[in-house]
Amino acid sequence: MLIDKHHRVHDYLRISLTDSCNFRCSYCMPDEDTPCLPQSHLMSENEIIQIAKVFVSLGVTKIRLTGGEPMVRKGFASILKELAKLPVELTMTSNGVLIDKYLADLKTSGMKSVNISLDTLDKDSFFTLTKRNQFDKVWENINLLLEHNFRVKINVVAIKGKVEKELLDFIQITKKLPLHVRFIEFMPFDGNRWDSSQVVTAQQMLQTVMEEYDIVKLRDEPHATAKKFKAVGHEGTFAFITTMSEHFCGSCNRMRLTADGKMKNCLFGSDEMDLLGELRKGNELLPLIQASIRSKHKVMGGQFSEGYQNTSTTSLQNRSMIKIGG
Repeated sequence: MLIDKHHRVHDYLRISLTDSCNFRCSYCMPDEDTPCLPQSHLMSENEIIQIAKVFVSLGVTKIRLTGGEPMVRKGFASILKELAKLPVELTMTSNGVLIDKYLADLKTSGMKSVNISLDTLDKDSFFTLTKRNQFDKVWENINLLLEHNFRVKINVVAIKGKVEKELLDFIQITKKLPLHVRFIEFMPFDGNRWDSSQVVTAQQMLQTVMEEYDIVKLRDEPHATAKKFKAVGHEGTFAFITTMSEHFCGSCNRMRLTADGKMKNCLFGSDEMDLLGELRKGNELLPLIQASIRSKHKVMGGQFSEGYQNTSTTSLQNRSMIKIGG
């Protein structure tokens, strides 16, 4: 097993298949001309499978595919098919626009759960946020997933000045639909113009919801990043991912593999292990992965010692979210 010096067992790997995306969300990839990595710098299909197998041999039981947008990756269906042969729970985070194209592949892979990034329920706001007129397509594909019995989680980035306007609308869609809406506190990454004043905390959002709905607290799973609730009488649930106001580092079991084959043992950490480079040299990956986990910081990649309120993005060392993988 992969155990760090703080006694945390790591069995969950997020693999970014590409740093490309067909949306241009303002907090992630705002510029149309954002450069993507050349093909030679990305993990090939075979290299993805090779590296994934090493992680599985070290106790990984869950793999999440991310991007960019994972389904824009050339050979996505083939990669999915090969990863599905591993003894892991396979899942994915997507913007949802290509779900109908790959629905049969997702079902064949045995995938049961998909996270869809959707920050607004308003078509005009959707276009403003993503620079794409694709809201109807995304919503159709969310319903398509539900029709085929997928567990669907909606990820909403909670940015001050935006989330307050639609917070209750997102709760309302859980009344008749078995959707699981998760509000994610706005996090700082390179180039996303984050400021602590833009953070709307889970407690602030919860207070707003409680003024309108009778709610109950649900049990959170081990290693859960989301604190779950349910409005009484609703089919679905809602939750808050409290990354900024109340970190959950003590039970972290996650690792990340970027599209260019760098291992990040923490989303906020600046440390990276070049697994792809070593693989191409013919070197063993197992001791490198173990060394990376042993060096993991106790809290927030070692970069938020003063708390998020006193953090400036100029002092952080990290990639942009599109370069890390969602």
